[in-house]
Amino acid sequence: MSTGQATPRASRFLDAGKRRICVSFEFFPPKTEEMEKTLWDSITRLAPLRPDFVSVTYGAGGTTRERTHTTVKRILAETELTPAAHLTCVAATCAEIDAVIGSYCAAGVRHIVALRGDPVGGLGESYAPHPGGYKNGADLVAGIKRQSDVEVSVSAYPEKHPDSPDVDADIDMLQAKVDAGATRAMTQFFFDNDHYFRYLDRVRARGITIPIVPGILPVQNFKQTKSFAARCGASVPDWLAERFDGLDEDVATRKLIAAAVAAEQVLDLVDRGVTDFHFYTMNRADLVYAVCHLLGLRPEGKVAA
Repeated sequence: MSTGQATPRASRFLDAGKRRICVSFEFFPPKTEEMEKTLWDSITRLAPLRPDFVSVTYGAGGTTRERTHTTVKRILAETELTPAAHLTCVAATCAEIDAVIGSYCAAGVRHIVALRGDPVGGLGESYAPHPGGYKNGADLVAGIKRQSDVEVSVSAYPEKHPDSPDVDADIDMLQAKVDAGATRAMTQFFFDNDHYFRYLDRVRARGITIPIVPGILPVQNFKQTKSFAARCGASVPDWLAERFDGLDEDVATRKLIAAAVAAEQVLDLVDRGVTDFHFYTMNRADLVYAVCHLLGLRPEGKVAA
């Protein structure tokens, strides 16, 4: 007869004082004054959790690139956070990208997230390297490391990149990025943790030993998330759709469900040995802060009981 006692779960014994759990947060540069306020409200809210770093996404083109640079410089100037600036190969020559690398380094950036980037016309188009530009993510990593000994993180794809023929081809590219000098990978978001662990097993079987940090996307808006997932090759399980079914106009309940879903995912990852997390914040703090609280993270001076 069962005693009703379950095996103790690691997530019930998180020790925030020892900082066993490490997190990073991803933001995107704002386009309007209202978005700017939302971003900085979120940064102010999340900064006391002392993430390892915060990353700022990067788009091809002058104005988007400048917004990234401005956001990174402000984080450096006004906070104690460590910013990691994103950089892509898209729509620029090697010389132009090298100039951006130089400007980041001059501003005090010591961590770059190197990505191939999406085609200029969006994820539906075929990617073609810019003539005279870096040809892919591994080539970009090598270019960064030739200029500066900054830390370089890269991307990983548990369900494969939309342009890859299969996961093995993705792992080939990850190996090339590691060989070029990358020391960390953050994954595309996923909702089924088994995808992450199957991918991790295959990566480790190849002898790749760098941290493969799971990317977590708390669902702020299910319809938008489903559309985004379709574009980037991430699957949306039927059970996830069912949890948000009928809540399009019920914002309060939708937020509660979103928090529960994200909490369930990260606590399962903790129970299965994961200690590092990269959160795609969508420039909003509420869900991310709640999940980090469950992970035992507290503002400086406060510890979990």
